[in-house]
Amino acid sequence: MSDLTVKKIIEICSGILYCGSEDVVCTSYNKDTRIIKENDTYIGIKGENFDGNSLYKEAFSKGANCCILENDYLNKEKIEKLDKPIILVDNSKEALRKIASYIRENSDAIFIGVTGSVGKTSTRDMIYSVVKKQYKSLKTEGNYNNDIGLPLTIMRIKDENCAVIEMGMNNLGEIEYLSNITRPNISVITNVGTAHIGNLGSRENILKAKLEIKSGMDEKGILIINNDNDLLHEYYLKNKENVLTVGISNESDVMAYDINYTSTSSSFKIKYKNNTYDCNCPVNGEAYIYNSLVAFAVGMLTNVDIEKILDGISDFKLTENRLELIKTKNGINILNDCYNASVDSMKSSLEILKNSVGKRKIAVLGDMLELGEFSEKLHKEVGKFVVNNNVDLLITVGEYAKYIAEGAKESKMNEESIFSFDTKEEAIEYLNKILEESDIVLIKASHGMKLDLIVNSLLNNYDK
Repeated sequence: MSDLTVKKIIEICSGILYCGSEDVVCTSYNKDTRIIKENDTYIGIKGENFDGNSLYKEAFSKGANCCILENDYLNKEKIEKLDKPIILVDNSKEALRKIASYIRENSDAIFIGVTGSVGKTSTRDMIYSVVKKQYKSLKTEGNYNNDIGLPLTIMRIKDENCAVIEMGMNNLGEIEYLSNITRPNISVITNVGTAHIGNLGSRENILKAKLEIKSGMDEKGILIINNDNDLLHEYYLKNKENVLTVGISNESDVMAYDINYTSTSSSFKIKYKNNTYDCNCPVNGEAYIYNSLVAFAVGMLTNVDIEKILDGISDFKLTENRLELIKTKNGINILNDCYNASVDSMKSSLEILKNSVGKRKIAVLGDMLELGEFSEKLHKEVGKFVVNNNVDLLITVGEYAKYIAEGAKESKMNEESIFSFDTKEEAIEYLNKILEESDIVLIKASHGMKLDLIVNSLLNNYDK
């Protein structure tokens, strides 16, 4: 895919050249003046708290070679005519969609779309770890999985042969929009849980939303699903064409068995088309076995050599703040999983805590957000799971997390081992009093709870 000129972008977006030359070539795109680089094309986007269109001069001062701004901003403020090109469009987000769609249509890369209630990012990263062994590959970075981030990801495509694209959502219709831009050759649904159930009202609606990933696929596209997830299994029994299943319990196309865990990894066998392969994953926990099966399936579908598939799985690296094991100099071990939380990801992390080595297993759990009327019930469900996973100390932070404590008490956990705090500061103060060498501490909550502040505080105290 060759770079686009200003003239071509104007054509794609039905835009207007306000000033500057239409011959300027746009090689990279950015919406954030704080991280803009030399020769980036800046896209001004109006947000809830500020209007990015107003920052066009700052973008140019930091090296942008072109700005794409909205006509509506011109109606409110005078835009200075400069010697660099400014393109005016009706809607910046729509311009992003059109440019990304054009780049996708003109790319020969294999596009792999990934969605699910939990495990999207780790599955995306593991797939990328596999396909990059054979292809020049690109993946979604950070949380660029929405209507702005996904187009910007696709707009990074140059000469890559493979792109692994994560798709997130809060409501119905959002993944359909993203899928129609991405047009994935292979799509993955990791599972259907309860994340965003407060918005969608039921797990059945969550399934409906996740299945929107098929909307951008052509008739030859393959959908990979977790066949052990109850709703996806029910879907598969009625819709088997062009669906490839992975599983541990239910009979599936790609299956794991003979599973063995250590404190930091897992080993297992994979059965696929009457062949058996030995596989090692550098993270323990059942969730990462499912990730491995999906990555294996994608590797097979994209004709990656089997040795490279297995190497890619064993070389997998976790994204920062996602179940990151930090061993401090003072002997405290921290499982940092502060990026996000749902019932399923809480259970997965607690299972990993159970399998980890430590004198005491301590779970610091905060609120899971966006659960609406289901908040009390689902937090209590996590509390019951705490007891089933042999946690020595449970510390909750926040309003809803108190229901985790209640659920643990209802499941007969010793009340002297349960502590609930309203604020992070109170939890930090308590942890500093009770932590001992060789303890292992899981810290997990929805991103909005900002429990990474607890992680940073512990590192300041114990990693000196």
